[in-house]
Amino acid sequence: MKRFKFIFVYCWVSYVLYAQVSPIIPSSVSIAGTSVSDAESLNAFANPANSGFVSDIEFGFQYENRYFLPELSTKSLNFILPSGFVNSSFSASYFGYSYYNEILVGLGFSKNFSNKFSMGVQFDYMTTYFFSSNKYYGAFFPQIGLNVKLTPDLHLGFCSFNPFQTQIKTEYNEKRIPSIFSLGSEYYFSPELVVRIQLDKEISSNYRLATGLEYTMLEFLTIKVGAYHTDYLVSCLGVKSNLGAFTFHLNGELHPLLGMVTMASLKYSFKK
Repeated sequence: MKRFKFIFVYCWVSYVLYAQVSPIIPSSVSIAGTSVSDAESLNAFANPANSGFVSDIEFGFQYENRYFLPELSTKSLNFILPSGFVNSSFSASYFGYSYYNEILVGLGFSKNFSNKFSMGVQFDYMTTYFFSSNKYYGAFFPQIGLNVKLTPDLHLGFCSFNPFQTQIKTEYNEKRIPSIFSLGSEYYFSPELVVRIQLDKEISSNYRLATGLEYTMLEFLTIKVGAYHTDYLVSCLGVKSNLGAFTFHLNGELHPLLGMVTMASLKYSFKK
């Protein structure tokens, strides 16, 4: 049974590596993956420039499950340490199980320039374990990001993940790490209502277009709806709850062929 699961996971990973987002990149708590311009809900391995707007120490943990298979789960964490000069962040993610897994860690730095725009860079290291060879293989690559406040209500974000198309070299072949370029915007129609649009392009894949809407119904409750399209249209729904220093996210998306993807995230802010 384990060998069957390994074959399934290996084939599935080989397929999604040619999609816009690798499974090693945790799904965004921003609905429909519209995180590149979202400086409020920070995500591990999203736009590193977004952490430049953070003023409090933050720690978050996230668990994501794809299609109700534990072997296709992703666990991630994110830690941000702001300072007067530059904000630092640490992210880590684990995807897979004992026969095949991927570990991604990143150390990021971002700078806020007069609260008008923020620039950030993150240095990532990805390692992959193959059961057949019983070895880990890894590679370093950067992420580069920018977040600009064009107006108080309109923000523009850009991010590149593995822009130089680094690959993991094994004994017999090379494992391709996706090179993803993302451009997006968010607009606040009111303090309670924000709409985000994002366009992603993986070098060897089709474009991914996503849009999401978040509406704060109560002070502690936000409803999120959205959708994205690559080869199929995927609908997304989620909620966010603020309880003091804690922020909880619960998102779900329904792929028309593969099924349900669920994600839960908990963040704690050390308020000054």
